[in-house]
Amino acid sequence: MRLLNPNIGPFEMKILMVGDIIGKAGRQALERVLRKVIADHKIEFTIANGENAAGGMGITPTIAIEFLDQGVDVLTSGNHIWAKKEIIPFLDEEPRILRPANYPPKVPGRGKGVFRSGNGQKVGVLNLEGRVFMKHLDCPFRVGEKEVELLRKETNMILVDFHAEATSEKMAMGWFLDGKVSAVLGTHTHVQTGDERILNEGTAFITDVGMTGPLASVIGIRKQVALERLLTQIPWKFDVATEGIELQGVVIEVDPKTGKSQNIQRIKVPFDERS
Repeated sequence: MRLLNPNIGPFEMKILMVGDIIGKAGRQALERVLRKVIADHKIEFTIANGENAAGGMGITPTIAIEFLDQGVDVLTSGNHIWAKKEIIPFLDEEPRILRPANYPPKVPGRGKGVFRSGNGQKVGVLNLEGRVFMKHLDCPFRVGEKEVELLRKETNMILVDFHAEATSEKMAMGWFLDGKVSAVLGTHTHVQTGDERILNEGTAFITDVGMTGPLASVIGIRKQVALERLLTQIPWKFDVATEGIELQGVVIEVDPKTGKSQNIQRIKVPFDERS
């Protein structure tokens, strides 16, 4: 495994991946903080996972359009993408919002795409969902391998949002796609991990990019509600917390010619709605 490269050359492209946006708190953070993050880090392409943006579960077309207008280039998702019925036809209409590629054939929407960055570069984005402790979908490894081959016909810069529960499954995907994609970025667990690194063949990896939302919570949910659910086993309705709001994510620096990553950096940007 290679160490992160501290000497970044002039031809690297900076890509931002924003962690799972949770409810109103996460939407507020994105609206107020994202453009500053893009400017401060000289970001040329932004991906964000938005599957929990509407009330903590799901996303609506209105919210998706707001995110795209605020500077997000591509929205990824996961198992909660189907929570709001109005998003289902929108998945076929808007190519900049993805659902995991390993759902069965003929499911609405698309799992990958090639998009243009602000500087005209082609960027491939692939969304996959894990199976360990989750739904029994098509194999994300076999589907991922096939979809990456198709994307590489158009671009060497490919980023994978692997929406999965198990740390082991995420790590396995990183090694499986090492050298074939620019980055494998874990989402879904809402806890930013400290294992960001560049794998042997040039793929940036992190188990979980984190959460954009309230940290004074249980993975975004109000503490009292989460504790009641655990103590009583009664499935009380989730209620998104509102305190300790932060935008979390990673900045990846990629060589556009080779598609190999040169650096990956975690970011945590506090947001105070009173400011």
